[in-house]
Amino acid sequence: MSEPTAAAAPGATAPDGAGAADEQLAFDVADFPGGVHAALEAVLMVVDEPVTTAALASALEQPADDVRRALAELEAGYAGQQRGFTLREVGGGWRMYSRHEYAPVVERFVLDGQQARLTQASLETLAVIAYRQPVSRSRVAAVRGVNVDGVIRTLLGRGLVEEVGHDEESTATLYGTTSYFLERLGLQSIDELPALAPYLPEVDMLDEIAEGGRG
Repeated sequence: MSEPTAAAAPGATAPDGAGAADEQLAFDVADFPGGVHAALEAVLMVVDEPVTTAALASALEQPADDVRRALAELEAGYAGQQRGFTLREVGGGWRMYSRHEYAPVVERFVLDGQQARLTQASLETLAVIAYRQPVSRSRVAAVRGVNVDGVIRTLLGRGLVEEVGHDEESTATLYGTTSYFLERLGLQSIDELPALAPYLPEVDMLDEIAEGGRG
């Protein structure tokens, strides 16, 4: 007679912690107080670029049609409540934007902020963009060795850098300096910048640097 198979003890985990990461990330959007709508807001508050419906649906583990319907409902709700922000689908993706009626307030805030001096981090990031443009956010971060999301937002807000396209392979947004940047430095073109480029890593080395920093 064969012996009965021992049942797993309550709360037991897989050997060597296998599957622990999956269990930690597992969730059910329905368990959140605000459901799908609040979960979408949480994700959209941390993105810097428009996110597709498919990507949002994957993150929430919800059907794409349900996510699209929830996005439309959020947009309509913001309009009905006369909130200072709105949700728009631009370039195939969704992102939060300030409502155009409040442009004068936003403009004054941005212009007031331009009176402050740039921080060392902003100056370093601006230099990398100036010499390596067009360059992606990840490559700028690879050169500086730190996250540059907030700094780039500041430079965008001050009109010193702008989006100039997308990388053909990674689709990452590429950044470059603006005419306002040249005006502030008294230059006619980027070609008049001092010869600093030779002291920066070559472009084809930046991905290796980035990989090393994540190791």
